[in-house]
Amino acid sequence: MILKKEQLKIEEGNLKNGKGNCKREVLVDPKYLKGQAKLFAKISIPVGNSIGMHDHVEDFEVYYILKGKGQVLDNYEIIEVNVGDVIYTADGNKHFIENIGDEDLEFIAVVINE
Repeated sequence: MILKKEQLKIEEGNLKNGKGNCKREVLVDPKYLKGQAKLFAKISIPVGNSIGMHDHVEDFEVYYILKGKGQVLDNYEIIEVNVGDVIYTADGNKHFIENIGDEDLEFIAVVINE
């Protein structure tokens, strides 16, 4: 199966009660993830916006930063992240991500079931 860019589902709106809105391009529809994962998407967060604090229960999440600069809560510490960084949030942990740069923050997000 090949999905062309124009076939991708694009969702825009507030994520997890964060600041402002974000764009989520669903790269693989969850029905094709066969219950092994919940999300495989490219996320774009405009300057000053964020995905709000949320926890992971019976799953974990991985971000791979493609563009921009952000800050993430990691083990109760706020850490700056940049292009090429990977963020892993384990089952039972909480996190948020905020765009603190001067361009859109873009990253791949994958949520995998435990």
